[in-house]
Amino acid sequence: MKQDASNATAQSAFFSEGFKRRSRYQLVFILLVFALMAITVLNVNTGSVAIPVGEIFQILLRRATDSTQYSIIWKIRLPRILMAALLGGGLSLSGFLLQTFFGNPIAGPFVLGISSGAKMVVALTMIYFLKFFGQVSSWALIVAAFAGSLLAVSFILLLSRRLKHMAVLLVAGIMIGYICSAVTDFMVTFAEDSDIVNLHGWSLGSFSGMSWDSVAIAAVVVGLMAVLTFLMAKPIGAYQLGEAYAQSMGVNIRAFRVALIVISSVLSATVTAFAGPISFVGIAVPHLIKRALNTSKPLIVIPAVFLGGAVFCMGCDLIARTVFAPTELNISTVTSVFGAPVVIVMMLRRQRGR
Repeated sequence: MKQDASNATAQSAFFSEGFKRRSRYQLVFILLVFALMAITVLNVNTGSVAIPVGEIFQILLRRATDSTQYSIIWKIRLPRILMAALLGGGLSLSGFLLQTFFGNPIAGPFVLGISSGAKMVVALTMIYFLKFFGQVSSWALIVAAFAGSLLAVSFILLLSRRLKHMAVLLVAGIMIGYICSAVTDFMVTFAEDSDIVNLHGWSLGSFSGMSWDSVAIAAVVVGLMAVLTFLMAKPIGAYQLGEAYAQSMGVNIRAFRVALIVISSVLSATVTAFAGPISFVGIAVPHLIKRALNTSKPLIVIPAVFLGGAVFCMGCDLIARTVFAPTELNISTVTSVFGAPVVIVMMLRRQRGR
């Protein structure tokens, strides 16, 4: 009888704990969705021309194309909002994958120099391709950024064979970022003034000037990478428990690691190609989401990280364009203000062993 009572108590505690976890997950997702909707309305509503919330839906449903407010919403604000959501979610996923690959929460596309590598090759493309072809397509910029990302990642992986300590490897990644930035500055020095203006505007980082064509391309690339990431949830969960465990579960470690690098590089490259280098999102958002969920389960974390990145970047973009209006801040300035303290707190917690 005592054994039966003990088993009943254990089962009750198990189900109670499971209910608490599910409730926590549901609460976090509800808050993220609510924040996404609220920040979307605020972005559409706020600007040099304020559009009352009650009129927004009327304008969208009426589709009066001759209306100035309609043009502002459909041609300027909605593309920008959607790009901030897509690229913010993609950048957060890229950071999550890199943290999984290196087994370190400080790893991210900006810190490891991956964004700087992408920026270097995109700068080369923008300066020299424009000279010969007159224009550069969005796909060409994505391919250029992807090549730069892989170049930076390749150097990091080569260094990882010799530098076993993760802190030293992260410092090496920062140095690679500085080298790529120096090469970019060298190219800019000898570029023509018109090319420098185009490159300078892009390199500051911004979601302004987005079009529906850009949104469509970003949606295809980021959407495909997000689906592939979600399909890899089980191998990622196994890999988090160690390479030996993942191999025992049938995971091809070499192919899996290549997939992680390629997907994270494509996501980071897409963000860099369209919006320029954006800092700290890939580190701060995955950390905050995992703390909020109190779990590292990929099936739960992956969609939450994407939503969190979308909300974070949309909020930062709103601040960037409204706080000192009509002057607009570059997006990396705002993401650094909110993201860097998160990274500092994260490092202090790791130092204390929490």
